[in-house]
Amino acid sequence: MAERRMTRQEEFLVQENNFRRNAFLIIDYIVNRSPEPSALVDEILHSIFFLGNIKAPPSFSPTEIVTDQDMLNALRHRYPQPFERYSSQVPRRCPMSCVLDMTVALNGQENERAIIDSVLNLTGQLRGGPKHLVSSTICVSQNTSDRYYGVSMSTSGPLPGKIMIAASCLSTWDSNVAGAVMTYYSNNEMNTNFDGTIRLPEQIRCQAFSLKPRENLFMPSCRSCQDLFGLTANNSRNFPYGNCAEVESLSNLLKNESETVRVEHAETWTDENRQQVELNVRQMLTNLLTDHGFTWDNNFYTPEV
Repeated sequence: MAERRMTRQEEFLVQENNFRRNAFLIIDYIVNRSPEPSALVDEILHSIFFLGNIKAPPSFSPTEIVTDQDMLNALRHRYPQPFERYSSQVPRRCPMSCVLDMTVALNGQENERAIIDSVLNLTGQLRGGPKHLVSSTICVSQNTSDRYYGVSMSTSGPLPGKIMIAASCLSTWDSNVAGAVMTYYSNNEMNTNFDGTIRLPEQIRCQAFSLKPRENLFMPSCRSCQDLFGLTANNSRNFPYGNCAEVESLSNLLKNESETVRVEHAETWTDENRQQVELNVRQMLTNLLTDHGFTWDNNFYTPEV
């Protein structure tokens, strides 16, 4: 007897259930591995609740994501702010970036293989196509002995991705990295009035790895990373600018080693046009949030733990 194929409605319901399942698994994963109280738990709760809230259709409330009543009560007691501000403030980064911070802290910055394996093990437990809340790549950047890590955007769908890329540019990423991303932000084409792209010193290592099962672990940089940072691209694909793991990884490196790593800017770069493009990106972010029915109080979320 032939196996019955799912209808579009059934497939849609499976995907939506995958969002809630993945969200709960990520929360459970980080809660059980973090000390109490934890700023990372606080931050990841807000980020997940925000992404659940802007999903359309349907959106998910915190009570629809954390369905275990005892866990819900405990989280609401220990971390009240995410429950209160997920519908008014924007996260600074995606959930998997918080998971990565915790993984690095637990394994030690120098233990590259253990960090990659830990993140790979978690992403292998998460479901979906598209993979809700799951990063597809992890990247390691290195100037001297210290290693700096980053993951690709753990959003599904173009609009949540654009929202989180803008939020990271405005609130989290190193100013050089953010400037490069904002050069292409609006429509994946270079801004004719601003070139914030940078060129890294040749000695910088920047290596991405796949977090998808059954794929080659090593990932070559894509054309987008070549445009932004001058990386050698052995991959002809173009991903949305700001989506790749290289962005977060290089941002962490430059924020920590700004005194020893000098990047090259385009000759046309000025403080004035950098400020103008930032204003433009903030306005685009406001418009995207309004289109989602989100009333933003103009603040990016900061954990109070």
